[in-house]
Amino acid sequence: MEIITLKYYLIAGEASGDLHGAELMKALLQCDSEASFRMWGGDKMAAVGGTLVRDYREAAVMGLVEVIRKAGTVRRNLELCKADIESWKPDAVILIDYPGFNLRIAEFAHGRGFKVFYYIAPKVWATRERRVRKLRKYVDRLFVIFPFEPDYFRRHGIEAFYGGNPLADMIAADKSADESAADFLERNGLDSKPYVAFLPGSRRMEVSHTMPVFVKVAQMMASRMPDYQFVIAAADSIEDSVYDSYLSGSSIKVVRGQTRSVLRHASAAVVDSGTASLEAALLNVPQVVVYHMNPLSFLMVRILLKTDYVSLANIIMDKPVFDELLQENFTPRKVYSSLEKLLTDEAYRSAMLADYSELKTRLESGNSCARTAQEMVSALKASFAE
Repeated sequence: MEIITLKYYLIAGEASGDLHGAELMKALLQCDSEASFRMWGGDKMAAVGGTLVRDYREAAVMGLVEVIRKAGTVRRNLELCKADIESWKPDAVILIDYPGFNLRIAEFAHGRGFKVFYYIAPKVWATRERRVRKLRKYVDRLFVIFPFEPDYFRRHGIEAFYGGNPLADMIAADKSADESAADFLERNGLDSKPYVAFLPGSRRMEVSHTMPVFVKVAQMMASRMPDYQFVIAAADSIEDSVYDSYLSGSSIKVVRGQTRSVLRHASAAVVDSGTASLEAALLNVPQVVVYHMNPLSFLMVRILLKTDYVSLANIIMDKPVFDELLQENFTPRKVYSSLEKLLTDEAYRSAMLADYSELKTRLESGNSCARTAQEMVSALKASFAE
């Protein structure tokens, strides 16, 4: 049976998922030009086409304690999502990361007979390995983005498809690399002197933890290293007023919607842990990674964490390529000390950049989304032919 049009229901719960979901949708359209989409995501996915059911900014909940506090909201979102899937009857439900929510949807969708594809697998190799059982039971095909993951999942009885790392491919193909630092600074009304980039996260909770420390770090640097300016890479999911509430009287500038360019031209970066730290590494930006959350949530994470590091680049390279200042170590003085090392210790910078080069060799493959999309479409058509 030849399938002419396929219906895809995609679920992403954060900014990085919105980005990867949009790229996957574009690749699916290349394989299946008449494909129709319905999704939970953000502006990037909506721009590709289809119906945006719920914006991730309205639904995102992060941290064990926060999930408990917002249990009612999570439950309502789950019921809305389940009812919408049942009503629309997609050919495939594509889950993008966001495991706390998506694994529950996987169980539901599988139970209703829908094909379940999981793109960007939960990081069960780092924490909550028991989730492997749910992946094995409720997911028809698993699509991963790190080179060590197929072997890991194979050991747990799951065959995972690895088509390459989409972020590495996106950065390698990014045309904004042609813009000079001088043009970027002028276009955004910034001074001509070098700058340190601050990436405070894409959720309000993360921003509330990072911004007060960033402001103090900028104050310390302004008096001790006055040759640098400071730029916030503002997340699309956070309103200007949120940043402004922390920046009264501060010299920090805000640049919105240009995270990659902000990173590309920075002398160094302080990055809230997440996909952005991998992006910084792939852009050759010397960095220090930071993170702070509810103390009880962090205690639980520490108990469950199986890796020595939290940053993807450090995990992939299995070494401390850059500093990670987490929880009680995320202080203005320690961030300043790491930044000073990044900006003045040439041997340290050179070693980090050499590790970045090896990281890119491991990740870059070209057309990862195209390969993943083709595999998804082929799997669906094969299932209909059975």
